[in-house]
Amino acid sequence: MGKGGQDQAKRADLTPPKSNFPAWSKTIPECESHFKVSADRGLSTAEASDRLKIYGPNELEKHSGPSIFQLILEQFNDTLVRILLVAAVVSFVLAWYDGDEGGEMGITAFVEPLVIFLILIVNAVVGVWQENNAEKALEALKEIQSEHAMVKRDGVFTPNLPARELVPGDIVELRVGDKVPADMRVLYLISSTLRVEQGSLTGESAAVNKTNKRVELETTVVNGSCVCMVVQTGMNTEIGKIHSQIHEASQEDDDTPLKKKLNEFGETLTAIIGVICALVWLINVKYFLSWDYVDGWPRNFRFSFEKCTYYFEIAVALAVAAIPEGLPAVITTCLALGTRKMAQKNALVRKLPSVETLGCTTVICSDKTGTLTTNQMSAVKLLAMGRWTDSLRSFKVDGTTYDPCDGKIHDWPGSNMDANLQMIAKIAAVCNDASIAHSGHQYVASGMPTEAALKVLVEKMGLPAGCSPSLLESDGLLRCCQWWKGTAQRIATLEFDRTRKSMGVIVKSKSGSNSLLVKGAVESLLERSAYVQLLDGSVVLLDDNSKHLILQALHEMSTNALRCLGFAYKDDLAEFSTYDGEDHPAHKLLLDPSNYSSIESDLIFVGMVGLRDPPRQEVHKAIEDCRAAGIRVMVITGDNKETAEAICREIGVFRPEEDISMRSLTGKEFMFHLDKKSLLRQKGGLLFSRAEPKHKQEIVRLLKEDGEVVAMTGDGVNDAPALKMADIGIAMGIAGTEVAKEASDMVLADDNFSTIVAAVGEGRSIYNNMKAFIRYMISSTIGEVA
Repeated sequence: MGKGGQDQAKRADLTPPKSNFPAWSKTIPECESHFKVSADRGLSTAEASDRLKIYGPNELEKHSGPSIFQLILEQFNDTLVRILLVAAVVSFVLAWYDGDEGGEMGITAFVEPLVIFLILIVNAVVGVWQENNAEKALEALKEIQSEHAMVKRDGVFTPNLPARELVPGDIVELRVGDKVPADMRVLYLISSTLRVEQGSLTGESAAVNKTNKRVELETTVVNGSCVCMVVQTGMNTEIGKIHSQIHEASQEDDDTPLKKKLNEFGETLTAIIGVICALVWLINVKYFLSWDYVDGWPRNFRFSFEKCTYYFEIAVALAVAAIPEGLPAVITTCLALGTRKMAQKNALVRKLPSVETLGCTTVICSDKTGTLTTNQMSAVKLLAMGRWTDSLRSFKVDGTTYDPCDGKIHDWPGSNMDANLQMIAKIAAVCNDASIAHSGHQYVASGMPTEAALKVLVEKMGLPAGCSPSLLESDGLLRCCQWWKGTAQRIATLEFDRTRKSMGVIVKSKSGSNSLLVKGAVESLLERSAYVQLLDGSVVLLDDNSKHLILQALHEMSTNALRCLGFAYKDDLAEFSTYDGEDHPAHKLLLDPSNYSSIESDLIFVGMVGLRDPPRQEVHKAIEDCRAAGIRVMVITGDNKETAEAICREIGVFRPEEDISMRSLTGKEFMFHLDKKSLLRQKGGLLFSRAEPKHKQEIVRLLKEDGEVVAMTGDGVNDAPALKMADIGIAMGIAGTEVAKEASDMVLADDNFSTIVAAVGEGRSIYNNMKAFIRYMISSTIGEVA
C-alpha cells in the first residue's frame, strides 16, 4: 500500500478521543496514547484536517440574539402596556368612525390615542436599546481567546497558525505574553520555570507556577515558556463552558419585583375596568335596544346602531380614563434620574430596571478581597530573634496602605538597628519583585501584594546608622529598598513554587562574595534551616526549643488571620559561591526547579512578618446599615476559612463571641449539606470560604427559589454566570474583567462594599417615589372614572 493509501486508512480508523479525558491527571505517555499523537512530531496536516471536521473550529458559539422585531414585541409584553395599546386602538377607530359618519372629526378627537401611541413608542425604543446591549458579555469572552498559536504540524513548528484551527492532540509552544488558545496539558518546560496568570478564570490573585506534572486551567503566560498538548477546544474548554453558562443564565432573566407587581396590578385593573365598562354599557342598553309593545306583548324589535356605538364609546372612554397613561413614562423617568444619582455615588448602573430592583434587595452576596477589604496587603507584626535562642522580639506595625509614610513601627530602635533586623530588611528588600508608584491620590503596587507590603515595611524600618539613601527613584518612594539593593546585586532567581513554598535569590555583595536570600512559608523554611541568627548577628544551631518557640508564635499569628512569611539566608553556597551568570558550570542546576530545595538547604533563619489585607474602614457601618434595613449579608470568598472568619468578626458580619459553627462553611461543606435552604434561611450573616464559581451559582439559585432578591458581587470570568443569574449582578470596576462587567447590571467604580449599600438605599428611595407616583395616578384615574 502506498503512502497515500496508508494515510487514508489511518484517517479512516481515527476515532475522536473522549471529551471528558482528565489529561491533567495522566502521564505524558498516557496523553500521547489517548490523543494518538507523538509530542516530537505532532499531528500531520491530514490528521489535523480530519480532526477539525470531527471537533469543529476552536471558537465559541455565536448565539443569534433576538431580532429587532422580537425585541419590539417583547416591549409590549406588559399588562398595562397592552391595555393602553388596545384602548388607544379602539379610541382611534371610534374617532375615525365618527368622522366618516359625519360627526365632528376634529384634531381633538385624535389627541388622546395619539398621545398614548407616542408614550408607548418612546417606551419601546428605550426598551429595545437596552435589550440590544444586554448580551455583550458573550462577545467580551471572545477577546480572551487567542487569535494565533505556534503549532507543531508534520514535525515542524508553524508560527501564527489561526487558533480556530487547533484540534485536540495538537502540540503548541507557549511563550511569555501568549494567550492560551485552548485547554492544554504541559508536556515539558523550555525555561527553568513557568508562571501563568489565571486569576480571571479561577479567581486566584497571583500568577501560578506550572510544571509538567499536573496543571489546572490557564489564560495568559506571564513568565517562562513551554510545550503543551491541546486537550479541549471550542465549547468544550473551560472558557466555552462559562460561555454556555452565561447564555443559559441570560435565558432565565426574571421580571423585576416592580414589574411583577405592576403586572399583577394590571391584571386586577383589567378585570375591574372590564366589569365597570360592561355594566355601564348594559345599564344604557335600553337606549339602543327596545321593543314596541302591542296589547302588552313585545311586537317590533328596535335597535339603534348609532346609540349602541355612542354608549360603547362612553365605556371605552371610561376604560381609557381608568388607565394611568403616564405610568410607563413616569417609571422610565424615575429610573433614568436614579442612575444619575447612583453614578455620583460610584455605582454605575448598566440597565435601568436594576435601579428599582436594588431597592427591593433582601440579600447581598459579597466577595471579601477588595470589596470588604482594601486589597492592599500590609505588614502588621514583625518577629525577630532575641539575644538568646529562647527569646523573640515582637514589633507592632501600623498602616493599612502602600504609602510608606502611613503608620510606624512601635518600639523601633530607629537607626540603631541590630544585625538581625538589618538582615530581615535586606532580605525583604532584595528578595522581592514588587514595586510601588504614586498615582493620583493613591499608592499603587505592581507585582505580588505581599511583596509590595514587605517593601513598605522596609521603608518604615529605615536604614542603619551612617547610611545615606541614594535617590535612585524619581519620587524617592522606595529609597531604603534601593539602598539595600545597592549592597547586594541579584545574579540569579529561584522562582517560587508550591512544592517548597519559598523564593530565593543569589546575590553578590560589594566585597565580591555570593550569598542566598530566601523568603517563604515559615514551616517550610524551618524544615530547611539548620541555624538561627541572634540579635547581635551571631549564628547558632537551631535547636528544638527555638523551633518550638517560633512555631508557637506562628500559630498565634495565624490564629489572628495573619499571613506569615519567614526570612532566611545562606553564605556557604558550594558550587554557587563563584556563580556569575549563565556561562557558569552551576547554571544548569538552575534550569531544573527540582534542584531548588537542595540549594535552599542548611539555611540560617532570621525572623518572620505577619501580613494581612485589612478591612475597609467604612465597611463596619455599612454592615450595620444593612442589618438595620433588614438586608442579610453573605460573604462568599475563595480565601481560607480562618482568615475570612477573622475579617467577618472584625467588620460586624459576626458578633465577637457569636457561635458561627453553622454560619461559616467551606464551599464543599455547603454543597454536601443535606438541607441547604434551611441553612440559607438563617437570620444574620453567613460565610462561605474556599468557594468555587459553581458554589456561587448554587447559592444564588437557592436564594431566588426562596423568594429572595439577590445582589451578587464578582470580578472574574468565572463569576460571570452567577452575576448573570442574580437579580442584581455587581461587577468590580477596578479589579473586574470585561466579561464580568458586561454580565453585570451594575459596576462599582471604587470596588467598595459601602457603595453597594449606598446604592441600595438610593434604590429604595426611588422605589418609594415610584410607588407614590403610582398611588397618585391611580387616585386621579379613580376620580376620572367617578
